[in-house]
Amino acid sequence: MTPALTGCLVHTHSVLKTRPPDVVLNATLDQLLKQVDERYDAVQTMTASVHVVASTGGSQQGEVTVYPSLSGYIVIGKREQIRLILELPLGVGQVLDMVSDGKTFKMLIPHKSCAVIGSDVVTNSSQTGLYSLRPAVILDSLLMHGIQPGQIDSMIQDSWTPPQPKNRKGIVEDPDYDIEFLSEPKGQVARTLRVVHIDRTNLLPYRQDIYNEDGKVATHADYSNYQKFGDIDFPTKIVIQRPLDELSLTITITKAIFNQPLDEDQFKLDIPEGISVTDMDDPLSGTIKDPCAVHGTQSPR
Repeated sequence: MTPALTGCLVHTHSVLKTRPPDVVLNATLDQLLKQVDERYDAVQTMTASVHVVASTGGSQQGEVTVYPSLSGYIVIGKREQIRLILELPLGVGQVLDMVSDGKTFKMLIPHKSCAVIGSDVVTNSSQTGLYSLRPAVILDSLLMHGIQPGQIDSMIQDSWTPPQPKNRKGIVEDPDYDIEFLSEPKGQVARTLRVVHIDRTNLLPYRQDIYNEDGKVATHADYSNYQKFGDIDFPTKIVIQRPLDELSLTITITKAIFNQPLDEDQFKLDIPEGISVTDMDDPLSGTIKDPCAVHGTQSPR
């Protein structure tokens, strides 16, 4: 067999060589957990100007719809408070105004005279696309939690390939640390809750995977283009993918102010009279592809 394997039947072709980065940093699991906690604690409030591009669809639908880029604002107050406002180009008017107190959310779509309300967690798995979006998804992606009470953690070492320059002569493969956060074991079984991927060239997170109760990835969040805002390192490009909902958001931060006092009115959203309101927790709402295309379930404002 050896002559056959080393003879004229063997073919060799060239591929781009991989090489390690020039600088590789080391850290223990305890040091990395401390850094995650410090990054989370460093952000008490945030007001950011953003550009947002959304897309819906995928292999289940057989097509992807990409929506125009919209400008707007993201405001984070207390850890459970977030507001997202998106506007039409040239300040013509609002496309979306969404707010959450950590338990329930409201989303007003003025140009359709429509609003949706509900809990911060999708209760109907048939809701997909833009109407499956909840503020908590954005908040959990922007602010990365550390280990919580009742959780355990582990760490492995792996590698990843960051975006490469076009004139590359070889592929730089960065080593990374992957921190896995698991639920408290029930018997011999512990469930994966989140995995935080940390690039060892700078010890900053480049991806976070959040899992649902069935062990499926509910959210991928990719982080890049870190900038310094005072003492805070924060990514200015966050790509949020929801594979089960076939929804993707690319958030580009153009300006951000951290830890400034905020007025509680910034997290108050009143739905005007005459607006059609759909309760997304209503079992019938899951059968409505576009709640703003019909007169939804009327609920108290």
